[in-house]
Amino acid sequence: MRNRRLFSGTLALAFIAVFSLMLFFSGNVEVHAEGEETTVEATGADSTGEKAIAAGIVVGLAAAAGALGMGIAVAKSTESMARQPEIAGKINSTMMLGLVFIETAIIYALIIAILIIFVL
Repeated sequence: MRNRRLFSGTLALAFIAVFSLMLFFSGNVEVHAEGEETTVEATGADSTGEKAIAAGIVVGLAAAAGALGMGIAVAKSTESMARQPEIAGKINSTMMLGLVFIETAIIYALIIAILIIFVL
């Protein structure tokens, strides 16, 4: 039963990610046909707002997933320290290393969001 909930949560996050990408790439595009040659021009008049929305969604998803992962990690490590107090130091250091990796992924998402806003 737990795997089904995990799969449905992952599926929901994947759907939200795909929706945010569709929102990001839904800029105004005009196609002009000149004889046999076809040109595509992106107007980009209001693409800044769309980029900001997409960047906000990306950072929000990363922060929510990171907070969920951190909460689960802390809960499980606290539970294991309560069961075996003699190795609490090892569990605590391993948990902190895992939390650092999770936080790094969130910071990468923030950097990508900044790149989306200012570079693309």
